[in-house]
Amino acid sequence: MADPLDALRALMASHSPPLDALVVPSEDNHQSEYVSTRDKRRAFVSGFTGSAGLALITMNEALLWTDGRYFLQATQQLSERWKLMRIGEDPPVENWMADNLPRNAAIGSDPWCVSVETYQRWEQAFLKKKQKLIQLSTNMVDIVWKDRPPAEILPVNIHPPEFAGCTVAEKLKDLRAKLIREKAYGLIISSLDEVAWLYNIRGNDVAYCPVIHAYAVVTLDSAFFYVDKRKVSSEVLHYMLENGIDVRDYDIVASDVSLLASGQLMGSSRIMLSGTERHEASKNSNGVLGDDRNAEEETKHKIIWIDPFSCNLALFSKLIPDQVFMQQSPLALAKAIKNPAELDGLRKAHIRDGAAVVQFLVWLDKQMQEIYGASGYFSEREGTHKRKHSDTLKLTEVSVSDKLEGFRAKQENFRGLSFPTISSVGPNAAIIHYSPEADTCSELDADSIYLFDSGGQYIDGTTDITRTVHFGKPSAHEKSCYTAVLKGHIALGRARFPNGTTGHALDILARVPLWKNGLDYRHGTGHGIGSYLNVHEGSPHLISFRPHARNVAIQASMTVTDEPGYYEDGNFGIRLENVLIVNKAKTSFNFGEKGYLEFEHITWAPYQKKLMDLTLLTPEEIEWINLYHSDCREVLAPYMNEQETEWLKKSTEPIIIAS
Repeated sequence: MADPLDALRALMASHSPPLDALVVPSEDNHQSEYVSTRDKRRAFVSGFTGSAGLALITMNEALLWTDGRYFLQATQQLSERWKLMRIGEDPPVENWMADNLPRNAAIGSDPWCVSVETYQRWEQAFLKKKQKLIQLSTNMVDIVWKDRPPAEILPVNIHPPEFAGCTVAEKLKDLRAKLIREKAYGLIISSLDEVAWLYNIRGNDVAYCPVIHAYAVVTLDSAFFYVDKRKVSSEVLHYMLENGIDVRDYDIVASDVSLLASGQLMGSSRIMLSGTERHEASKNSNGVLGDDRNAEEETKHKIIWIDPFSCNLALFSKLIPDQVFMQQSPLALAKAIKNPAELDGLRKAHIRDGAAVVQFLVWLDKQMQEIYGASGYFSEREGTHKRKHSDTLKLTEVSVSDKLEGFRAKQENFRGLSFPTISSVGPNAAIIHYSPEADTCSELDADSIYLFDSGGQYIDGTTDITRTVHFGKPSAHEKSCYTAVLKGHIALGRARFPNGTTGHALDILARVPLWKNGLDYRHGTGHGIGSYLNVHEGSPHLISFRPHARNVAIQASMTVTDEPGYYEDGNFGIRLENVLIVNKAKTSFNFGEKGYLEFEHITWAPYQKKLMDLTLLTPEEIEWINLYHSDCREVLAPYMNEQETEWLKKSTEPIIIAS
């Protein structure tokens, strides 16, 4: 296939005005982390397939920005025509453009794929040399991508109320109360998972994410759903109308946003808030009525709320700038704080998922011994390392990943994987978000670490788990590194902290054991998990060293992962990951009347004791491991056959330290 760089540069030169640079982001029209195949434009132009990154093409250079999860992968996938720009080490893209592109440079990008926050950041940087962003009427990548996959027409599904735990009417009432409190008339909802969560619907428009390509607009008296109507059955249409939601064509969202800005957008199912509802909604969090008690007066200017990180520039351009309220979507926090039904579903889904992971480990342990003569999951003796079968029988990163998916598929309520399984042997495990391909992946090796990071989508919850194992004799260095990661994982997982604590403050707990040995990792430590939604709920909360982890405190009923790691390029990688629920803690005291929080682990699969250096673990850490393993045994036993039960018992036997 011809390199698209040359075709893109020809289009840039012929554009009016000629473009000095073209920006190709990873995101789609909704600023999604994971995008459909036809929206993988940055991957198409650069060859880099990681989920995060931005490509910048000038007439003489091609640069790719990505974060620390993908440095190694990008160096392997980018051709010599591309230069890797390491986020956090190299200048940000807007600084590079401002410093390296000429005065008055014209920089093109598709306004549907650029967020308002990104646009404003670029605009500020461009002031120095009077550079300007050109909003392209057609995405140039789409022009040169001759075999771009067509859009699929997949159905919208109603998410059952027993799993949603909250009705659409209740969610809309809560949202409208927040609009009134902020003196806003309406909200534009661009994030796919927020649309799905608000309207209690799911879909299959993006692989691994049960979402629909759609927008929503909610005002004080109307609600709209913008979608390809071919995806909407008569049942779903009736459901929407029953909930007071107008179903409109996806392609008219821009024109409707113009009507919204001018106060002319009218729904066919308008509602009227009662005086009592407006009165209650205008109270602040302490129950005190706001200064301006006239809710009608507060909203008559049609202030429109947008989330600058998810609303795209194309829609923002249709609004009146001084009538826009820019703040994180009110749905982000509402979605992050799970209701009791969602928490119950997540717990149950993780038990079934843990059973699948243990069944996989039992199978893999047996296969490694039978095919490769490995010593196995439990023994540290040297294996025979002699194949017991011909070379035609082998295990690869892809074949074992497929087997793991098969174990999950047998579980109740399974709907698919929650992300592409990271199945990685030896040096590949050092690639943080490694994605094996059938024709290039590695064969399993009894002498190497095997890391698998995987998850499932179940109708009652989304899962994400990482375990690192060795089927031969691990080196002292590998055991030391594994134990440091495990210590960080335990330190965070058993933390107790006051209300108001952010993930930025907690992140250090998982790193200190690594720092003591001069080790670290380049990714965040924890992200939220959806309730049969996106596996990465990156907002509003996360556990990370990055500054935006300071924005929102960790709160009760949130979910978050605990996943420290260590990666040694060319040798191995280690990561351990559990999903946690944030609960209120019972403490002997309550300093400052703040209230305290703690974590509940809901992921169930043993940690490999063979990889632990027990001399580096404290008695408290060993006690925690033993208790966790005891719970694993009890929780997973009903799902195990006789062979699996014996393996589970052995893998979770208490660690006993000779006195």
